Amino acid sequence: MEVRSVTRALQILEAVAQHQPVTVGELSKLLGLPKSTVQRTLLTLNEAGWLRANRKDTTRWDIGARVLAVRPAALQGSSLFAAAREPMIRLRDTLNETIHLSVPDGLQGAVIVDRVDCTHALRIVFAIGDISPLHATASGRAILAHLPTADVDEVVSRGLERFSDATPTDPVQLRADLERVRADGFSVNRNQYRPGVCAVAAPILDVDGTPIATITVSMPDSRYDEDKAPDWGRLVADTAAEITGRRQLGA
Repeated sequence: MEVRSVTRALQILEAVAQHQPVTVGELSKLLGLPKSTVQRTLLTLNEAGWLRANRKDTTRWDIGARVLAVRPAALQGSSLFAAAREPMIRLRDTLNETIHLSVPDGLQGAVIVDRVDCTHALRIVFAIGDISPLHATASGRAILAHLPTADVDEVVSRGLERFSDATPTDPVQLRADLERVRADGFSVNRNQYRPGVCAVAAPILDVDGTPIATITVSMPDSRYDEDKAPDWGRLVADTAAEITGRRQLGA
């Protein structure tokens, strides 16, 4: 009985991951389970932190923070994690700002999987497992810029949520920004997601050009310098390229 319950919970967890945000009724049809069984399992997984109610529609369910925290831990033995660590430390030593490594979570956002902190008392620190929207962040737009047009269209169709006065919520503006990212090789975020937080990011690409991760330097707005942004961008892009090479060589 216990094994059956665990199997059912895992099936529901996987279904939410694939179809989020999803309702009890939709899950019931997908899995062929009674609504009461699905609802009971969802509440149990919610209490444990594996699932959460959608912020905009509480009748729908999303993957919870605990799943996002487990994923980075699982990646620590991966070729990406091994290839990125030393270049991240060197980039931190060069700029003395916090360096984040993120991976795309489908089209849901970018998940932070590693971080190297700077020595400043005032620093930007996002927790391992944090997820941020693709359209509003430097890491997210570094990913979006290298995805197929259909994927960008899907992100736009879901609505571009505003997080600050600077968030790009106009689809035309967003697409123009993605063109700049592709041309420059890096993306810049100035107060577009979290007020007072700036970042420069570059994509880590697979052999076929698919974005598999991003490397990001994050800093408070008080230390951001518009004139230095191109130099920071080149450093971040060079670091991303080094990680790509190291990963392919199995470093």
